[in-house]
Amino acid sequence: MSKKSKVQETDEALEAKQSVETTELDEDTTAETQEEEVSVEDQLREDLAKEKDKFLRLFAEFENFKKRTSKERMDLFKTAGQEVITSLLPVMDDFERALKELAKSEDKEMFKGVELINNKFRETLKNKGLEEVEASQGDAFDAEVHDAVTQIPAPDKKLKGKIIDVIEKGFKLGDRIIRHPKVVVGN
Repeated sequence: MSKKSKVQETDEALEAKQSVETTELDEDTTAETQEEEVSVEDQLREDLAKEKDKFLRLFAEFENFKKRTSKERMDLFKTAGQEVITSLLPVMDDFERALKELAKSEDKEMFKGVELINNKFRETLKNKGLEEVEASQGDAFDAEVHDAVTQIPAPDKKLKGKIIDVIEKGFKLGDRIIRHPKVVVGN
């Protein structure tokens, strides 16, 4: 073998070896790049999932806020005039007393006029949500609904623990009792 051919073989072997090493480096670099791309992609997916979760929680919180404020607003509208209506209840009581006294008089026209005004007044309050709390003689006493003014010995054993007399009517506005009926209870 000549010296030239040995040099050529060595050069060729070196080139082949460099080519193999370059190919291996390219493959390693490509693998690392792919791993980086995959990890970056995974990271972006995780970030997106976190942001979606935050968004959904915020959206749910906002929906709850809307429902709560809407309910509060409806409750406020239902009882907005509660103070005014409560202050008008004694006027309604006075109307009832006046009607009882006018019924005794002989002036029937005056009685009819006051009765018309009383009916109109009651209808107006009824349209605003005012309802009478039913309480009559013989009903069972309920401490949640009735206000016991006094207790007297029951005239009959059947009336023990029951309402004997209603002193003042009770009223509720919507579902809320604004004045409990004042009653006398038998014991």
